[in-house]
Amino acid sequence: MKLSTVDEIVGDCLAVRTRLISRAVTSLYDGALAGHGVTIAQLNLLAAVGKAGPCPPSALGEALQLERSTVSRNLNLLLGHGWIEAVSANAKGIREVALTEAGRRKIESVLPAWRKCQEQAAELLGATGTDAIHEIARGMGYPPGS
Repeated sequence: MKLSTVDEIVGDCLAVRTRLISRAVTSLYDGALAGHGVTIAQLNLLAAVGKAGPCPPSALGEALQLERSTVSRNLNLLLGHGWIEAVSANAKGIREVALTEAGRRKIESVLPAWRKCQEQAAELLGATGTDAIHEIARGMGYPPGS
């Protein structure tokens, strides 16, 4: 392998850069939310359930671009805490989930920490980076209905 090929990948790879940014921002939120017993991934899933209303887990996976196993694992954690409930199920599993009142209270209770993280993440990314992330997400259809 030519060194110039290695240099090209190290110097230009968009995947590694987006993953570095993602890990830094996720770590920021997870650190702030740890005392609340929730991760940013779980909080976003709770919010997605609250926004969508009763919905199938597959719809959540599509909206958040998550693998089925990731959705299932996190939904089971949220069910265990009583933050969501299965509103319909069959022998194959949960058909629809909905946010519970305890889930709404959890979202409300973490809001100050989340807002602080929003400010810190925006500072880390700068106005241009923050705007770019919103624009890219909109182009990918997030949030749904935007």
